Formats: sequence, structure tokens, C-alpha cells
Amino acid sequence: MPEFFDGFPVVVELPVVWGEMDAFEHVNNAVYFRYFETARLVYFDKIGFLETNRTKGVGPILASVRCDFRKPLTFPDKIFVGVLISEMSADRFLMQHRIVSEKLQKIAAEGEGLIVSYNYRDGRKAPIPDEVRKEIEKLEGRSFPVR
Repeated sequence: MPEFFDGFPVVVELPVVWGEMDAFEHVNNAVYFRYFETARLVYFDKIGFLETNRTKGVGPILASVRCDFRKPLTFPDKIFVGVLISEMSADRFLMQHRIVSEKLQKIAAEGEGLIVSYNYRDGRKAPIPDEVRKEIEKLEGRSFPVR
């Protein structure tokens, strides 16, 4: 499904599970946020942010998230969840998410999450570590001016 994910450096394939459906016979809206989260964590692992959290205590924290639901998902299906970073400043970045249904061959949902770099040892926000910023720029194939 490359036509849906031009510019998305991370795409994760996931099954739609029967237990994710609700009484209205489609995947419950809250589950879409778990799909976003799974792709986000794969991205964080690729850029070393999870390791930085383990070693230095500085890692990602979700400040806000939103979702635009376009098509209902149902079991059985396979979905693809793409994630990219569209904006970055000194201590935060904005991630775009897209969910595509294999069965429908359409975008099922799109959204975004604001991620803040957070020092878990001090309990406050922190600058994005330089090594993480470099890995983001490498993965995205572009640089982000520091604001």
C-alpha cells in the first residue's frame, strides 16, 4: 500500500482483532489510539528514544492526541499504520498518523500526536537529546530548524 504512505518512514502492519469490535459492529474508537501508539513506539525505538529514556531518563511523553475517523474498521482485516514527524522544536515534535485498511483499500483514520521530550528523573520537560534529533532527521530524510 505504498501509495498511501508516501513520506511516512515508519509503517507497521497489524491485524484487526475480533475483540476490538464493539456493540456497533466496528472497531471501537479508542482502539485507533492504540494503533497510533504501537506505530509511535516502533518509531521511538528506531530513533533511540526508548534507549535514551532507559540510560539518561529522558524520553517521550504524549502531551495530546487527536483522530479523524474516516471509515469504520471491522474484523477480519489487516491494517497499516504510518507515522512521520511533521514539525519539531527544541523540546517537542508533532507526529502524523495514518491508518489504512487492506480490506477497504482506503484511509480509515488520520491523526496527530504532540510528543514532548521529558526528563522522567526530574519530572519536567527537557530538550530533545541531540542523538535523538539526529536520528529523526536521518529517518525523515530532512532537517528540522530548531525553534
